[in-house]
Amino acid sequence: MKKGTKYALMLGAIPFITLVFALPLVNRIKPVVFGLPFILFWILSWVILTPLILFIAYTLERKFNNPEDGDED
Repeated sequence: MKKGTKYALMLGAIPFITLVFALPLVNRIKPVVFGLPFILFWILSWVILTPLILFIAYTLERKFNNPEDGDED
């Protein structure tokens, strides 16, 4: 596996892990953040952060795996 692909997959796994496996750990009604129960704030913040993380993963993939190299592996 190429270096950029490995980094992109690790970054892409962060939102998945935080929304699937960490969700039971933050399942609380209190504290209230910005008028939202903490679990709703947690989900909303990760919905906003996920595209940013995936964009960073995309740029790392492009940086390390330049399509102009001609390596189609």
